[in-house]
Amino acid sequence: MADQSLPTSQARLTGSYPKERIAVCLLFLANGLYIGAWSPKVPVIAKTLDLSPFYVSLIMVFFGIGSISIMPLCGARIAKYGSSILAKLTAIVFLPTMLLITLAPNVWTAAAAVFLFGGFAGALDVAMNANAVEVEKSMRKAIMSSSHAFWSLGALIGSAAGGFMIEQFGALQHAIIITIIDAILLIAAFSMILHDGPHIEETHAGAAPKASLFKSPLPWLIGIVALFCMVQEGIVIDWSALYLNTELNSSLTQAALAAGAFHGTMTIMRFAGDGIRDRLGAVLTMRISGVIAFVGMLLAGVAPNAYLAIAGFALSGIGISNMVPIAFSAAGNLPGMAKGVGLSVVTIMGYSGTLFAPTLFGFVAEHTGFSAIYIGTPMLLIVVLALSGLARHADGIRGH
Repeated sequence: MADQSLPTSQARLTGSYPKERIAVCLLFLANGLYIGAWSPKVPVIAKTLDLSPFYVSLIMVFFGIGSISIMPLCGARIAKYGSSILAKLTAIVFLPTMLLITLAPNVWTAAAAVFLFGGFAGALDVAMNANAVEVEKSMRKAIMSSSHAFWSLGALIGSAAGGFMIEQFGALQHAIIITIIDAILLIAAFSMILHDGPHIEETHAGAAPKASLFKSPLPWLIGIVALFCMVQEGIVIDWSALYLNTELNSSLTQAALAAGAFHGTMTIMRFAGDGIRDRLGAVLTMRISGVIAFVGMLLAGVAPNAYLAIAGFALSGIGISNMVPIAFSAAGNLPGMAKGVGLSVVTIMGYSGTLFAPTLFGFVAEHTGFSAIYIGTPMLLIVVLALSGLARHADGIRGH
């Protein structure tokens, strides 16, 4: 029986995988599956609408604009209504967007559909991370890394199966199948989700959310941590294959292994990350992870051949894997601030590292080469290590 002295959202859950934790994992899996399924959609959209690279890039920009536009709105509503309600609402609106993209008749309707897709993907991301923070508090143990592991697993399945499904069944059938699968996952999650309600007590404990947001530097500093970590992720995903193919003279098949090795080690370590964090604490885990990521990225940048570069990317995946989940946990446990507000700042700043930074570094690489990029960007992790003490807020789950 739950401890009646605590609010429902703070009552300790029993068992290693209570239904509330399963619900969070399903939310992350569904979100990742949809994002992964989006990747093979891009060339289909370009071919169907006969788009030049410029217009394809324009559509991609709308994904990022949608995310950074709707995420803050979701964060504020979480403080008012609770993460469970917002997770359900954003997921319901998010669900038909894959069909809207597939059925778009021209570039502008496609851009609008991608805006909604990116926007509500980001909004669901904020809500499900906020709910994961609540479940962490209820269980009094870390679950954020394994939750993100389910997102990585979903993205891997969605991207790997997406191309095959489009080739075998067609773009519309692919969208319908993915939508149905996601609907099943979400319905299952809704039936088990931890209902946290409004975070009125958090707001009254300190300053009002809006005031706290601009008076306290904490969410912005933790946002820098997330940003500089996710920059590493973004440039590996977007540019590693081109780097290996053009500068290290690898085959296309071999070049594709760079991002695959990164994703593979990241997924494995995220499943193991919660236990590591519970044993070592968030600060020490962040510092060890930061050093591993730094060494891995630097190795990839100075590697004389593709094999060492792939090994470097695999090592960096081990390091990066648990740094962002710890940052999100810390953002959801900031004193005197409703979790949705802090999380929205950190999520927006963090995802800018994968949405916009790779494009910027792509322009730089035209003049410097990608090797210089992979040598230079790990220096951002020195800042992360300097700010790693802020990860102590992620350990706040033990104090509830």
